Amino acid sequence: MKKTLITLTLLLLFISCGSSKSFQSFFNDYKNDVGVTAFQVPNFMRALLGSISPEMNGVFSNIHDFKFMTFNKITPSKQLELIHQMNLVTATHYTDILRQNTPERTKILSVIEAGDVVKQAIVFNSTLEKTSVFYLKGSFDPNQLRKISETNQFEELSTKLLSNYQLPNNQGIIPNN
Repeated sequence: MKKTLITLTLLLLFISCGSSKSFQSFFNDYKNDVGVTAFQVPNFMRALLGSISPEMNGVFSNIHDFKFMTFNKITPSKQLELIHQMNLVTATHYTDILRQNTPERTKILSVIEAGDVVKQAIVFNSTLEKTSVFYLKGSFDPNQLRKISETNQFEELSTKLLSNYQLPNNQGIIPNN
């Protein structure tokens, strides 16, 4: 009886601790939605990221993983769903550097730190016209990430990436439409 009680307690503990959402699960949940553009940078392209923008070169010099998604012209209910899901992703282990919530826009810059170095960062910017989310894994300066986020350089980067690396018939980019 005592072993059964301990086993059930441990099982409930593991289930309750596993209720957080990872960015990879968010990416997988939405990459196939209509109107979504999802971009996951393969290893051979990571070295090219810094050449897209001189300002971004410092950010991408130590990158290990980079993904981004854009959702165009979404409904208010879809926007609320995306914001809720992003809140679930950033609720555990992440620290908000910047969070702005207005009726027109939600902007989140949330990071996982190791000492004074950022190891993972999520940049989420949502309006009804366009919602975008960036995921970076590597070693970054948090102040540099905040500056880039505040000046909307991530949005400019997404436009440049899509225009520079889009192959004929969208090969290499997951258009998900």
